[in-house]
Amino acid sequence: MAEFGRADLDALSKRLEEVEGYLHIEEKRHEIGDLEARSVEPGFWDDADAARATMARLASARDDVSSIDSARRRLEDARAALELGEETGDEDLLAEAASSARELEDDLSELELSSWFTDDLDHGDAIVTVTPGQGGLEAQDWCEMLFRMYVRYCERRGWKVTVNDAPAAEVIGLDRATFTVSGKNAYGMLRAEQGVHRLVRISPTDEKKRRQTTFAGVEVLPVLPDDVEVDIDPNDLRIDVYHASGHGGQGVNTTDSAVRITHLPTGTVVTCQNERSQLQNKAFAMKILRGRLYEMELARRAAELDELRGPKRDIGFGSQIRSYVLYPYQLVKDLRTGVETGNVDSVLSDGDLDKFVVGYHRWAVDEAASLGVAGEGME
Repeated sequence: MAEFGRADLDALSKRLEEVEGYLHIEEKRHEIGDLEARSVEPGFWDDADAARATMARLASARDDVSSIDSARRRLEDARAALELGEETGDEDLLAEAASSARELEDDLSELELSSWFTDDLDHGDAIVTVTPGQGGLEAQDWCEMLFRMYVRYCERRGWKVTVNDAPAAEVIGLDRATFTVSGKNAYGMLRAEQGVHRLVRISPTDEKKRRQTTFAGVEVLPVLPDDVEVDIDPNDLRIDVYHASGHGGQGVNTTDSAVRITHLPTGTVVTCQNERSQLQNKAFAMKILRGRLYEMELARRAAELDELRGPKRDIGFGSQIRSYVLYPYQLVKDLRTGVETGNVDSVLSDGDLDKFVVGYHRWAVDEAASLGVAGEGME
């Protein structure tokens, strides 16, 4: 905002009104009152799971309303500083107004992102699995690099990370990494990362220092609430117990606590070894399995609809979504959106992924809108 003025504030005010509409803020103000009243009723905590779900809804609604109220105050402060600065010619007040407007613009970008998440699961937690592709040692090292990048990204956003399964490879890197991310909009944000990630660099394990191309797959699943039904027949499961190893921490190698569950009809295999007991590992492995089978059913239904609609571009798991080039030049580029940066260290070492995540969701919204317009035209 080099030449900041009233028109900029008017544009921000319009954006704020649109976001309020998207987030249904007035409805949430009423919802907060209803939920607060429910939370103090006698016997509210008799059903602990239902009570926790209610409190989570209350916290989410409060957060959205508080964010909008804060943005509204920032807009009013910027407008007051601008008007007074114009009247008095005070450059400090004009600079303060411009600064408040920039902060408001950042706040609105975050609120707009949240408003794009229309599925309830988007606002919940996520289970992320990073799997090495072809390439042996190189791919295992790349798997660990991505794992650390995501952990750092989650730290930047204030999300909690629980490592569920991250066994170390024999020489370098990880055989795989599965972790749970807990925080507002975690699944909605992180599903932007699902797909194949490509690394180009001089191999640290190659004595001849040749350039290598390596791949790793990232899968992102929602943590399903208990009221989401996924039909799993116990007779369809094979459960194996084995000796835990690797990343787990103190005590992880003392018992045969690691659990592998195979869903025989689909061949889906899930593992967990980082919890303290076999029962905990089994419970979490079942949580992953529920998420995978739920996503597989959604994909099956989407495929049936796609067959009716005709072919479209595949952007699901198994497609290359982003390249990280460390040699002969440095560049991280998202192949769907075109978002890129030459500051590779900020991405891989410091988890600076917001530009890619936000860019993906803005692109996805635009794609959905254009497909909707095209669909209307065909009808």
